[in-house]
Formats: sequence, structure tokens, C-alpha cells
Amino acid sequence: MSLADTVLAVNNDLPIRTDAPVHSGKVRSVYWLTEADSRRLIQEKGYNVAPDAPLAIMVISDRISAFECIWHGEGGLQGIPGKGAALNAIANHWFGLFREEGLADSHILDIPHPFVWIVQKARPVMIEAIARQYITGSMWRAYAKGEREFCGIAVPDGLQKDQKLPELLITPSTKGILKGLPGVPEQDDVNITRRNIEEHFGAFNFASQDDINVYEKLLSEGFAVISRELAKLDQIFVDTKFEFGYVTDAAGNDKLIYMDEVGTPDSSRIWDGAAYRNGKIIENSKEGFRQLLLNHFPDPDILLNKDRMEERYALARNNALPESVMLEVSKTYVDIAEKITGEKLVLSDNPKAEIIDILRDQFDLIA
Repeated sequence: MSLADTVLAVNNDLPIRTDAPVHSGKVRSVYWLTEADSRRLIQEKGYNVAPDAPLAIMVISDRISAFECIWHGEGGLQGIPGKGAALNAIANHWFGLFREEGLADSHILDIPHPFVWIVQKARPVMIEAIARQYITGSMWRAYAKGEREFCGIAVPDGLQKDQKLPELLITPSTKGILKGLPGVPEQDDVNITRRNIEEHFGAFNFASQDDINVYEKLLSEGFAVISRELAKLDQIFVDTKFEFGYVTDAAGNDKLIYMDEVGTPDSSRIWDGAAYRNGKIIENSKEGFRQLLLNHFPDPDILLNKDRMEERYALARNNALPESVMLEVSKTYVDIAEKITGEKLVLSDNPKAEIIDILRDQFDLIA
């Protein structure tokens, strides 16, 4: 079996019973279950959700996206070996810890396979909740050009690149395009202030103004938990993105929960502590892959300049990255997953066949 065969690159073609189109994102695909299957599973498995809650099967892939493109490697390698299993294992670990520490639940109800989550439908808060403990990346680039206010928060002069910030900064951005909100640009992923959110809390899908405090508390506390645990492994939690949504439990209570993924190398920057103390940055996250791409191509402006998107898509489409690069990225993901979870990551020879067998035999969800 070739290395390419072990990679789950296409995850939107499984024969899961559904009467809705499969939603395929950059990394995950979502299969909405039929109303009958959702009700049956809630009853059979005793999930703590409303009896008529819509459920979905969420299948991760090994695809890797960066600079808004999907990248591939030589030898038919359409993803990063071990990446999907690593992301799910890390997110599951943090979600479990959040529950243990009494922070909040997540959208995950069951984990039938390392690549698969059974999730409940949430009403998403339309905010990318970003928290930063160090000044780096886009924030540093803006700061170096003279910006001193980020999302309405003043930042002092005299900061150095990659320095720890005086306090954790919450710098939210829009999730999707919101129209007709004064002061909020009609763009996806554009920075907003807390005041923007307060003025339009309903448009951002908050049930009340008070829940803005709840989301900030869950973001800060979640960041603190992950930061504390990573510090034990001599890893630095630099910055991250969380997402939130509302669900209704079996008793009819609405609650704000964590959704998507948390504390993974795709949604966060994680630095090696020993290297940082020696003045060097070693990325244990997807940021390392981004830097690798910037160094690999002779004209990095294509990757950084949104006015050159067509050239960027062509670059990703027409260039198979060396297998050595893909395996280096694989090692980053697998190593950090094993560090965080304290367990060996078991990689499947044929994840798709395993998923189908489990969903058929244990959940009766294969058409």
C-alpha cells in the first residue's frame, strides 16, 4: 500500500444516509442525518439534546489548506498523513478537559472513529473568537506599520516581534458576511470591536448582551486551560481561534457551547518553549507550513496579496510539493498530538472503509 492510500483526502463521498446536500469545507465534511435517524440515535444513545435536534456526522480529512488554498504533494499525496486524526485527537482532548473543569460543553455527542464526530446542530455565533498572548503574525505586521489599536483595544509602544503581550487580547473578527450593520464592514473575517458586538448583538446571534460576557469568559478560561497544560509540556500557547454556538439540551435549556475545534495546530499557534527562550521560533502548528510555502516559492507576494488570488489558486493547483515537505508537516501534527494527549496516534491503512463499517454496524447509518 502506498503512502497516498493511507491519506483520507476526499471525505464527501461516503454512503451515509442523508436527504440533504453534503457540506464540504476546507478540511471537514458534514452529513446531516434524516430526521428519523436523528430521533432514533438520540433515543438509542441517550444524548442530552432535545428529542427533535438535528444531528450530523462530521468527517475530517487529511487535506491541508493555507492561504485559502488546498495543497497537494508528489506521488498522488492529496493530504498530510495523520493530520486528520491528530486534529480530532487534540480537539477531543481539550473539549474533554473543558467539560471536566466546568467551562462548557461542545457540539460533539459521540466519537465513533478517530476521523468522525457525531454532532448536534448549533446556532452559531457569527464571530471568530480570537485570543492573543503574543504579538506575532498579522498583528505584528500591522503594529510594525504603526497601528496601535486592535479591535478597539489600545496597545502600548515599544513592543518587539514575538514578545508576550501585557495581557491576553481578545480580537474578534466576523464569521461570514453580515450586511447592514453600521460600523461593521460587509466582509468575512474582518476585525470588529466589542462595541460593534454590543450594538448589534442580535445580528451576531447572541441571545442577550449578557452572553457577550459569557463568550469572553469561556474564551479566556479555555485559553488559560490550554496554555497551562501546554506549559507543562514546555510548549507556548501563542494565539488561537474559538467558535461558539447555542444548543438546547434534553430539558429544554439553551446553552452557549464551544464548537468547531479548539487548541489545534490548524486553529492556533504553538511554539516550542526551549527554542523560544533561546531566541528562536519553532512552530508546532500550521504556521510552520505557511512559512515553508513562503520560502518554497520564488514570489511569496502571490501568497500574501489578495489581489493575486487567481495566481495563488494556480500555484496550489499546478505545484505538487515534495514528499519530504508533506512528511515534515505530518511529523509536526503527529508529534504535537502525541505530546498533548500522551498517547500514540494510531494511523489507519484504510480510514474510509473503517468509517463505513462502524457507521453501518454500530449506528445503522449507511445507505
